[in-house]
Amino acid sequence: QVQLVESGGGLVQAGGSLRLSCVLSGSIFSITAIDWFRQAAGKQREVVASISSGGGLGYADSVKGRFTISRDNTKNTVYLQMNSLKPEDTAVYYCNARVGDVDYWGQGTQVTVSS
Repeated sequence: QVQLVESGGGLVQAGGSLRLSCVLSGSIFSITAIDWFRQAAGKQREVVASISSGGGLGYADSVKGRFTISRDNTKNTVYLQMNSLKPEDTAVYYCNARVGDVDYWGQGTQVTVSS
């Protein structure tokens, strides 16, 4: 079992920045990858950034050059630094941990970008 707790969301003006945090606990040694997803109202959940256990990174085209995923193993935390935010980035952001074929999810944190 893996538990995830996100924080850092909020209201920001377009062009601003936020840093989301995802604190991991439980059987974190078994995690193969961590993803940040987002789900806007009325839309499907989509992956925005990924980091593998080996450190490999991946980003959705819509956030490349603006978002950065990173991790601090000493704090069991994965971050999503979001810069140059746009109104279309407004969504609930979720942290996901993959353990084999099982996905674990956090509760989500709301990000709202005003124009």
